[in-house]
Amino acid sequence: MAEWFYEEGIGESRAILVENGRISEAAIEYPGGVRAGTIARGRLSAILVPGRRGIVTLDRGDEALVEPLPRAATEGAAICVEIVREALAEAGRPKLAKSRLAESAERDGPPLGERLPAHSRRTLAASEPDEFERAGWSELLEEAATGQIPFAGGTLRMSLTPAMTLFDVDGALAPAALAVAGAEAAAGAIRRFGIGGSIGIDLPTLDRRSERQAAAAAFDAALPAPFERTAVNGFGFLQVVRKRERPSLAEIVRSDLAGAAARALLRRAERAAGSGRVTLHAAPAVAAALERDAGWLKELARRLGRPVALRADPGLAIFAGHAHCEFPG
Repeated sequence: MAEWFYEEGIGESRAILVENGRISEAAIEYPGGVRAGTIARGRLSAILVPGRRGIVTLDRGDEALVEPLPRAATEGAAICVEIVREALAEAGRPKLAKSRLAESAERDGPPLGERLPAHSRRTLAASEPDEFERAGWSELLEEAATGQIPFAGGTLRMSLTPAMTLFDVDGALAPAALAVAGAEAAAGAIRRFGIGGSIGIDLPTLDRRSERQAAAAAFDAALPAPFERTAVNGFGFLQVVRKRERPSLAEIVRSDLAGAAARALLRRAERAAGSGRVTLHAAPAVAAALERDAGWLKELARRLGRPVALRADPGLAIFAGHAHCEFPG
């Protein structure tokens, strides 16, 4: 049975779809920013390409690209837009949200919890069994952070580039078998991390057309529609395009590794067994992120109903933080 689990965490909300005991889809959403589906008013603050593209500054303060533009549009004009893709935090060149002109009444885009199907969603509290960890949440975050994704017979290496998300397939299987297993694993990763836009998959070189078709068929069977793809070419490359409304989980985690690790540590601390003061042991960068957002530690103390302390440990890896209760349970 497939079931969605949802949590309102400290500094983030998160959701996973669990099928056969493992995570098949996952999402994280941070507060702030403008969500896809938002309709808001603003002013055309810049025209980048007359009659095609410009920048709108929303009344709430966010900026977004707007396309297409009427030829008669002038800078400073009041306009109403709908956000069709959220902002992307690419290294060195953050991408503004994308929007299009709209005439409907203003509204906020739905938050993560409202986008989940109500009939198969369970909202979990920290006191309940940890369905996230049971299904592999920590391993998923590690894969998102490192890009190393193991599968039976090989490994995927996921790279985030400005043009597309790339998967390189490597392993010890025979090329035809590795291509099928790698294509299936890449499809699973695309679904699991919510990857959209342009995607490239570098499979082993396959000489036979039947082998290339088998790899493509394995991919199609593992990734639900809708998507478009090319055939697997003679060099083993497969390109895929999916609708993109928001950043993938991998992009969210990598855009702020220390912040992602801090939120993951707060989640573990909420579930620490014992009583008395709770001390969070974290890598220095993670401790700095927790100190930067002091409200997180205050919220943790409020939820636990007991004091919270923080200790930076240079010997810890970024996702290796842990919480220690004064009187362990």
